[in-house]
Amino acid sequence: MLKTPDVLLLLFLVGAADALYKQWIADTNYENKTNWDKGAVPCGSDTVQFPAQRKVSVFVETTHAVREMRLPADGEFILNSGAGFYVVNGQEPGCGAGVTTQFKDSESLQWFNPALWKAAATPSDLQNGNFLFSVHEESVPCLYDDVVFKALSSFRVDTSSSQSIIPVKSVSVLGKVFDSRSEFFQYFSSRSGRLQFHGSSVVTVGNPGCGDPSGCDCGNSVNHQRICSTITCTSLSCKKPLVPVQHCCEVCGAIVTIHYAARFNLQTYRERIRHLFLILPQYKSIQLGMSKVMKSQKLMGVIPFGASPEIQVVILDGENGTQSEALAWDILKDVRSHGSNLGIVEAEFQASSGSSSDQSGGNAGMVVGVVFGVLLVISLIIIIVVLIQRGVIQMPSMPSLSSLRNNINVGEVGGPLDHGYDNPIFDKPNMMPDIPTLYGPEVNNSISMTQTGVHFVNPVYDENETDFTA
Repeated sequence: MLKTPDVLLLLFLVGAADALYKQWIADTNYENKTNWDKGAVPCGSDTVQFPAQRKVSVFVETTHAVREMRLPADGEFILNSGAGFYVVNGQEPGCGAGVTTQFKDSESLQWFNPALWKAAATPSDLQNGNFLFSVHEESVPCLYDDVVFKALSSFRVDTSSSQSIIPVKSVSVLGKVFDSRSEFFQYFSSRSGRLQFHGSSVVTVGNPGCGDPSGCDCGNSVNHQRICSTITCTSLSCKKPLVPVQHCCEVCGAIVTIHYAARFNLQTYRERIRHLFLILPQYKSIQLGMSKVMKSQKLMGVIPFGASPEIQVVILDGENGTQSEALAWDILKDVRSHGSNLGIVEAEFQASSGSSSDQSGGNAGMVVGVVFGVLLVISLIIIIVVLIQRGVIQMPSMPSLSSLRNNINVGEVGGPLDHGYDNPIFDKPNMMPDIPTLYGPEVNNSISMTQTGVHFVNPVYDENETDFTA
């Protein structure tokens, strides 16, 4: 399918406070030598081959000669004004004997691959190559971003995700900006749209930009695992690698955390850091990413109980983090001098060297956690007491002391305690007088009964008895 669009110059307007422009890097342009397996654009002596079972949308900017072209089962050429193909009989001068060159498969290029996007704060920065560094989740288009596919370009991107839709502020394709949901859905569903976008999720536009001057959360946390599956983390040599929020890998450098007030403006502060520090020669190699993140709060450092917004500044220098730590100190000094005018309440940093802006911060955090834990326990006790007083919770009755005493002689099944068998001699003192005596009535008096047993006097050995021999 051949198309000849009217390619227009794309003009941008500066958006909301924290809206960035995210540009797709890859393309399916005929003139891009990286799209060919031989690393060169085919010439008139070559045979051009496209994958037979793949779908492709190819942008052609100029006119090209070919010997032969083998087309895919489904695809399109988008021809710029004056572009096209013609067949050369024999060899084209300067082209050599000719080879068969194949167009690379672009089926695996994913929307949620951070390496395939570039971000800029303004349209002019995007055009001049002044790109921003971002953590992995923010490298992919966020809810309030403007998505840009280059004007003189086509592409094919897999939009599969964990959600049915991918909402963004706007999408620019072939120089046309789509910010109307219905208009873009019509293009998305067209033949060109189906060749350029494929996958399980539908990209939608018309999402409002970030209206909060302090910035907005990106909204890509739900696809964190998908994003990180495209990333290969490298081994690090720094003393204490750091883990930025919304990032997939540990880093060597520094992380500045900023707590802000209502008048804080993220875009203004980003520009301040850029013009105050990043233009300095010692910080030329610095990569700095600044964004609002929702940081998980943990009671006593263990129990999660919510998330709070804060500004995260990730600073990398590609080395051991020395320059990153120096810049973090400079940012902290600037905050201490001008923070109140910038809407910054406080700031601290951690560095991969192991140092931080407040070495006691960990102990203070533990103390705060313990205090919160004690308050939580006291609150639970008060709630339980109130519920008992109101009769919501019934406490089981405790047995009295007298009942405990009465139950001493009670067996396991509630009957009297079994003392074993009865001994007629030792357990029943009234039985002895009924037994005929062996020595006659006079000897009866020598036998006495007690509760503990029977005692008798032996007349043979009793010293008070008289001699029986006559």
